[in-house]
Amino acid sequence: MSSLPVEAKELTIGELAGRSGVPASALRFYERQGLIRSRRTAGNQRRYGRETLRQVAFVRASHHLGIPLTAIRDVLALLPEGAAPTREFWVRASECWNAELNARIERLERMRDRFTECIGCGCLSFEQCALVNPGDKLGQEGPGPRRLFSS
Repeated sequence: MSSLPVEAKELTIGELAGRSGVPASALRFYERQGLIRSRRTAGNQRRYGRETLRQVAFVRASHHLGIPLTAIRDVLALLPEGAAPTREFWVRASECWNAELNARIERLERMRDRFTECIGCGCLSFEQCALVNPGDKLGQEGPGPRRLFSS
C-alpha cells in the first residue's frame, strides 16, 4: 500500500493531455460522454487517476478502429471504478466487437465493388447501380434523368 497522498497519484488535465497526446478539449469531451471520470478539487479543477491514461489509450485505439463512442463507453462501464484496462480486458472487448467489425468490412467491400462497377460503365447506369438506384426503381418511371428533374 502506497503512502503517497491522493494528489500525487492524480494528474491534472494538462498532465493527462501531455502524457496521452490527447488535447484537453477532447478529454473534457470524453468526460462529458462518460468515457473517463475525474474528481474536482475544492477549486473545481479536474483531477484524474493514473488509470485514466490507459482508459484514454483504450478509447483512442477503439475509436481509431471505428468503434462508436457509445459502444466504447458501454464496455468501459464494465471496468471497476479506478481500474485500468488490461490486455485481457482488451481481448474481451475486441471479441465483443469482432462481429460488428467484420460486418462493417463486408459492407465496405460491397460498396467498393459496386462503386467500381458504377464508375466502370461510364454512364452511371441506373439499371445496375445499387448505390444510387437500387432495383432500378427510377426506371419504372420512364426514360430520362428523373433525379435531376424531381422537385
